[in-house]
Amino acid sequence: MNYSLFPIPYSLLPAPYSLIVNQAMVTAIPANQITLYDLRVKFGLERTDDEQFFQEWQDDLPELTELEKKELKEIKRDYLHLSERPMVETIVKMVVLSPLLKLAGFYRHPFYITAEKVVEITSQDQETIITGRLDLLIYTPEFWVLVIEAKRADYSLEVGIPQALSYMLGNIESERPAFGFITNGPDFIFLKLSKDNTPKYGESDSFSLRNKTGLEQVLKILKRFNQLLSQ
Repeated sequence: MNYSLFPIPYSLLPAPYSLIVNQAMVTAIPANQITLYDLRVKFGLERTDDEQFFQEWQDDLPELTELEKKELKEIKRDYLHLSERPMVETIVKMVVLSPLLKLAGFYRHPFYITAEKVVEITSQDQETIITGRLDLLIYTPEFWVLVIEAKRADYSLEVGIPQALSYMLGNIESERPAFGFITNGPDFIFLKLSKDNTPKYGESDSFSLRNKTGLEQVLKILKRFNQLLSQ
């Protein structure tokens, strides 16, 4: 199934918002209001629990140095201190996400990073448009590497899954799988989406900063993604 970027910006319209385009009714839905049901019905997205589909978060994970483990402990300590008060997405990015990405090597060649990238995709029947701004995107000049969605600390990761998947569907590089990373500060989950024939996605286990080795596992997976995607 093919998806195309829609040329008309709808980010300022209330949603869901219906309009006439070439005599057809089109419904524009902000990505932060999309559901997994919408993605399945309108875009044919299927979930798979096949362990072979998403092995990148499980196999050949690198070992961490003692210095990396020390820095992870500092991230955890900083987060637990600051979480005594409400934490918005900006603080989650600054305190947790930014140092993790740096430790994983995503600030170095061949990767680049952009924020607030506008993504708009339309279903094959041209009746539904999803529009929104992804939080962070790690990319190379050739293809998207990792779609990142950060949520408030008091939000469930479930809120971010359909939103991240909708952005991943909008990846113009369709020959490679798309990867996603969602965090609300203390919790983390990884996604993989493949658009070969029928689009399908898989999820990793969820990881928690409060678990003894939770952050270590997250960093190992990010470093493994770096290895695979920089080849």
